[in-house]
Amino acid sequence: MSARYLLPYAPEAIGGLPAGLDALVWDGDGPVPSDEALREVEFFCLPYLRHAVALPVIARLPSLKAVQTLTAGMDDVLPHVPAGVAACNARGLHDASTAELAVTLILASLRGVPHFTRLQDQGRWSTEFHQSLADRTVLILGYGSIGRALAARLEPFECEVVRVARRARPEERVHGVAELAGLLPSADVVVLLTPLTPESRHLVDAGFLARMKDGALLVNVARGPVVDTGALLEELSAQRLRAALDVTDPEPLPADHPLWHAPGVLITPHVGGPSSAFLPRAERVLREQIRRFENGEPLASGH
Repeated sequence: MSARYLLPYAPEAIGGLPAGLDALVWDGDGPVPSDEALREVEFFCLPYLRHAVALPVIARLPSLKAVQTLTAGMDDVLPHVPAGVAACNARGLHDASTAELAVTLILASLRGVPHFTRLQDQGRWSTEFHQSLADRTVLILGYGSIGRALAARLEPFECEVVRVARRARPEERVHGVAELAGLLPSADVVVLLTPLTPESRHLVDAGFLARMKDGALLVNVARGPVVDTGALLEELSAQRLRAALDVTDPEPLPADHPLWHAPGVLITPHVGGPSSAFLPRAERVLREQIRRFENGEPLASGH
């Protein structure tokens, strides 16, 4: 049986969708539906965290009109989307979860939580002073919807937030990326939220890192290749900078990679999105996009 939709969740599980929606369900784990079943699919929502197995399916959809992801970034998807097919990311879906993780990484790094965890493993009690987020300057590079969510969560911590986007938006107190060189030396924490594009690949290179103040913290919750890993390793090895990384280059990070054991680094395995906040927001995104698609309205796309 063919259908117009290929979804990772059953329509009745999402709720709020038209009764009897013409959909195939494939979550990326089981066998892919047959070519006969796929021939009339017009709307394909890629299963979350299953892009590697899902991307080849795009080429098997002759009637395809729209590709929907449940991710904010689409750098791995766009090369596979045929001309004339709408490519839509999930703008807003991961705002809460990613912003929460960014705050977690900042606080854990500044307050020495990884160090205290290692002391706990040794049964050692050691009272020490560490930096507070209060009175620090946090620069957010890539001030979009996740950046706004992060700024809102940072506000109660009595820190100064500096916002930077591709273009200046004075009405939102957002600096343009052209001003970045002058802003970096005063930032205690630099949070990367920029999408991965040809322009942003290795944006954080040796020159960028050299402009950061001694002892500053680099937080990457964007994409690994935004940072030149070799240049970052040099700064970490010299113990001039610290880093908290939810994404790395390469990724997954090999067990023998020197980044794991570099001084002053905290690493989480790309978990900015996967949390209990994911599913209800994913369902909201799908409901709205399917409503638009059914009514012939333009799809929401923030990439």
